Amino acid sequence: MAHDDLDASLKLYVQAALGRKASDLLLLDVREITTLADVFILCTGRSNRQVSAIADYIRRYLKENGIRPIYVEGIKEGHWALLDYGQIVIHVFYEPIRQFYDLEGLWSDARRIPLEPFIKELPDNDEINGAI
Repeated sequence: MAHDDLDASLKLYVQAALGRKASDLLLLDVREITTLADVFILCTGRSNRQVSAIADYIRRYLKENGIRPIYVEGIKEGHWALLDYGQIVIHVFYEPIRQFYDLEGLWSDARRIPLEPFIKELPDNDEINGAI
């Protein structure tokens, strides 16, 4: 996937993740280091219930936009929800679980994709910026 195509498709995913106030949003470009996906999106919920709500919202929001996951796991438990959309894989963590598994450290060679271009285009900038 070309860089511009990647950026265009990520906009919906970022909007979906921020729709239920996910925090610590991180976009990792993993194209150079794995064939699993092009991008990993990591975000955090402050409780198991919020993790479940974020993951469920992402799934519903993307479905409304014609994007269906290949695989979904962990939404009900609310510790680590995984939504696999093929080229983009979303990880929604409960904070202690995110720290324990440290995917940022595991994928430290991945390029960080800046969030600013996606957030500028979103309607409620101040509220969203507080969630990051």
